[in-house]
Amino acid sequence: MLKDIYSISISGELSLDLHALNNERSEGNHTFTRQVTVLNKEGELTSVNAISGDMFKHIQAKHLHRISLDEGLNLCNGCLNFDSNRIASDKEFTSSYKKETPDEEVFKSIITRCVLDDIEGMMATANNKNVARKSIIEFGWVVGKPEKTHTESYFHLKKATNASIVDENKAENSGQNIFYRPLNTGVYATVIHMEAARIGLNEASLHYDIDQEERKKRYDALLKSVLYTFLKTEGAMRASQAPHLQDFKGMITVSYSTMPAPSVSPLNDEYKNEIANISANLNELSNEKQVELLPFESISEFTKNIRDLMEYNPGSIKRR
Repeated sequence: MLKDIYSISISGELSLDLHALNNERSEGNHTFTRQVTVLNKEGELTSVNAISGDMFKHIQAKHLHRISLDEGLNLCNGCLNFDSNRIASDKEFTSSYKKETPDEEVFKSIITRCVLDDIEGMMATANNKNVARKSIIEFGWVVGKPEKTHTESYFHLKKATNASIVDENKAENSGQNIFYRPLNTGVYATVIHMEAARIGLNEASLHYDIDQEERKKRYDALLKSVLYTFLKTEGAMRASQAPHLQDFKGMITVSYSTMPAPSVSPLNDEYKNEIANISANLNELSNEKQVELLPFESISEFTKNIRDLMEYNPGSIKRR
């Protein structure tokens, strides 16, 4: 008999070639890649290119939005249009409560109205009342491994056949433009955590505001959206610099109890062994197998693991 899943963590090495997903700024005719500082193997600070967790979470949320439309899952008026303010932009919702309305009633309205607000989190600030729902899914920075990333810049020219007649006093994207674009290749450390047991959970009342059937639909949609995030990344300059997704390998950990599914960053070359040892220690603490490992050595194996996880149900936090 399959156990219910409380939480899932993914620690992986994502190989992306020739991409510009993480452009940060432009100065003059130069576009620059986002850089962050991490520790290398020797414990020394080093700069590498990286893609923000915000970008990957936006990609995942967009996939969840499309899945929800396709499968008929509840979306609030704001999320129907993929508004960045989510349900906070829904006048029907903001007019449904007042400052003195109990938090649990506001949470119930959020959870029942919309799968995106339930899973991705949001902040409601109308009527002098602040209610925050924490996201069920968390993304760390997708950060290049110091010895396995490279950034270069290449010359690009857009030449107009009638450039000589362009009026230089007009702010137009016309004429002969010369600029420099970044190009990135590397292996990126990726960390994701999902709290399946919190799907539909009203954290003010500690009751579930949707039934188990609806929770299962949202759980499946969440897993699909994570899978699609790696199959179809989005970001800057995809029209001419779509990433070459070459490989994805790592470890998925699954927790069948309130014990967190462990994760270690692939910036540590021994992350798989560390995760395996941590999981063994946690299982000894509980005297039973509460944490399971699902390693994957390719994109296809990752796809299979996600598919297999959809055979389970999201766990429920028991209230005394």
